[in-house]
Amino acid sequence: MTDENNADEQLYDILVPPGVPQKIIVEIAKKFKVKVVERTEKLSFANMEGEERNLLAFRGKLEVVQEVEKYMMDQLKAFIEK
Repeated sequence: MTDENNADEQLYDILVPPGVPQKIIVEIAKKFKVKVVERTEKLSFANMEGEERNLLAFRGKLEVVQEVEKYMMDQLKAFIEK
């Protein structure tokens, strides 16, 4: 996938797991300057086989979305431990 402003720039998505608090999503979008986008994904578990859902994702350069993934998981662990 490419950015509309710069066709040479490769952008990547990291899906936001359902249930991530809005506070964490907003914080990540500001801190890492990534776009929050909506993606349609097919689900393949339990009784939802084949259903499609709109999920949120962070979109940015590879290095940035890798940092976002680590940060998001760390923040979720801290949130759960509270």
